Amino acid sequence: MLKLSKSQYDALRRHGEETYPHECCGVLLGQMEDEGVRTVLSTARAGNTRTDSAHNRYNIDPKDLIRIQREGRERGEDIIGFYHSHPDHPAQWSSTDLAEAHWFGCSYVITSVEKGKAVLTNSFELTGSEEADKKLVDEKIEL
Repeated sequence: MLKLSKSQYDALRRHGEETYPHECCGVLLGQMEDEGVRTVLSTARAGNTRTDSAHNRYNIDPKDLIRIQREGRERGEDIIGFYHSHPDHPAQWSSTDLAEAHWFGCSYVITSVEKGKAVLTNSFELTGSEEADKKLVDEKIEL
């Protein structure tokens, strides 16, 4: 389960609206609790560095990711997930999303943004132990 505050939830949905018709992306920082519950303590926006197809792909600059991770650790927070938007597409992971997901045990949040308006937000946990057996499985979001 992924626990987010209402303001964090609203902020990542708003980020998707602001970057429409391109995908937004960002990082969820917080702590792992008992029984696989991830509690978000902060979110960090990241720039989408994809220039070839930013309307349906995203990439977080590794330098941004390192900076975000370092700043989070200074606050006692770990990377517990990522978020991005799907402009004019469902809030469901794609084969590309699965192929490019590598942080096992993390949440991957997707917001569908239709005609500039955030419609639906879903979360998926990346399970497995290696590339050959990884899966994105539905995950409950608790506000």
